[in-house]
Amino acid sequence: MHDNVPIALEVTDVTKRFVKSEGLRWPWKRDGNSRKPVVAVDRVSFQVRRGEIFGILGPNGSGKSTLVRCIATLLLPDEGTIAVFGHDVLREEMAVKRLINRVSVEASFFKKLTPMENLLYGARLYGLEVRAARERILEILARLGLKREDAFRPMEEMSRGMQQKVAIARAFLTQPILLLLDEPTTGLDPRSKREVQTFVVELRNVHDATILLTTHDMQEADALCDRVAVLDEGRIVALDTPTGLKARVARANGHEVTLEDVFMELTGKRLREGEQREG
Repeated sequence: MHDNVPIALEVTDVTKRFVKSEGLRWPWKRDGNSRKPVVAVDRVSFQVRRGEIFGILGPNGSGKSTLVRCIATLLLPDEGTIAVFGHDVLREEMAVKRLINRVSVEASFFKKLTPMENLLYGARLYGLEVRAARERILEILARLGLKREDAFRPMEEMSRGMQQKVAIARAFLTQPILLLLDEPTTGLDPRSKREVQTFVVELRNVHDATILLTTHDMQEADALCDRVAVLDEGRIVALDTPTGLKARVARANGHEVTLEDVFMELTGKRLREGEQREG
């Protein structure tokens, strides 16, 4: 990235702790030292430039989702600062919210309503004109591989993959200039995953979106991201292009080096360890 490209996101020394209760006995008695702080994000710093697809790679439990929630103003960092196009997430929360949108693996909807009804509800919240929003919704859903009739049947009848595509459509409907994608393809079938990944690249190339993508899918990070930060136990242990990261690991027995090889080299762990833990 060139130095004259604006900085879309700047994260500086961000730390986030949670308090974990221990020694709790029924009904309400506590034994000794019952509150133990857990550091979910530990002095994390990085910059993302406008137009970049920036990946955060790590297993669930590594702090990825906590970091994204801090950027999205859903959690307050205990230390450090976060700025979105120069706007501080604490002091200028509303300005930040106008610039970003977030897609998470646990995207929620009114399940009895159709995708169209859910998306029009979101459009009204952002003050979008209904007729224009309706046309745009159909256009985005079609680009994501959903048929026109899918827009008019209840969400509860749709597969997990189709619901996740609707979540991405909802996020992009407001045309955010910074899109936070928190494991957007987790649990999707291979075809749906490819369609979502293709759309992510299109968002950057055609619509000038800057994208922060968290994932534990090594191939996804390698294929989509301009740069990748490797996160382990709340800390960034490496940050480079996918090619640069793989160049750090010697090729063994003629096999191509993967980002999982990089992760194991840096942390001594397999990337998929601990994926059932909350990130």
